[in-house]
Amino acid sequence: VLDGFAGKAFVYAKNLDTGREYSLRGDEHVRTASTIKLPIMAEAYRQVAAGKVAWADELVLTKAKKVSGSGVLFEFSDNTKIDLRTAVNLMIVVSDNTATNLVLDRIGADSVNEFTDALGLSATRSMRKVFGGGDSRAGLEPQNKVFGLGRSSARDMVKLLEKLERGEVVSKEASGEMIAILKCQQYKDGIGRAVPDFVAVASKSGALDRLRSDVGIIYTRRGRIAMAITIDDMRVVTYDEENPGLAMIWKLSQILQEGLGR
Repeated sequence: VLDGFAGKAFVYAKNLDTGREYSLRGDEHVRTASTIKLPIMAEAYRQVAAGKVAWADELVLTKAKKVSGSGVLFEFSDNTKIDLRTAVNLMIVVSDNTATNLVLDRIGADSVNEFTDALGLSATRSMRKVFGGGDSRAGLEPQNKVFGLGRSSARDMVKLLEKLERGEVVSKEASGEMIAILKCQQYKDGIGRAVPDFVAVASKSGALDRLRSDVGIIYTRRGRIAMAITIDDMRVVTYDEENPGLAMIWKLSQILQEGLGR
């Protein structure tokens, strides 16, 4: 299916019930785009559990903190106040960029990276806030500038999804809440495209100029298929559902469901 495709694919997938897996450049470092918001959410949950922050903590939306792109908060009035839980939900469900920056201001990108290390996700790094600022130590390293918002690998993302599904991130309750939030994500034009309504999908997608990515679990009758797919270096830049990267993610997700299903 990739023959003649004008772009590069990075894929890792695993049937969480059988252990069957597939990898194509699954360990190579990739730009995360907004999929880095998944480990950011995980660190927010860890800090709440540790008592460092609280879900009711007030975040103030000033004019200077508004950034464009995906989300809704940049349309809100200056000095609107929201709590941390709302910001985390918006960060995942509508991939709100402004909410992401508010969360990072509160928990810190370096803390995200310390937690990914603790989880064994050595390829995964939060580099900086959306559109810059708040650089982590990793983000200040010259070789990491090319990754933008974050860096990971397909295998790392699936490993994180598997840990969430098994209740091993922060706590069983916290992991379950995070999976529930991922199931509410509004962007279903990648691995969730054309999935029947009775099949649940817990996912987080990302998009940049020549990149599309999607990571998630499809709860099929043939097993829970966790997958992470990044399409980068595309020749065409479009922002609609016919984007060739999105179309390829959809095709690959169908093949992976069929091939890894028990």
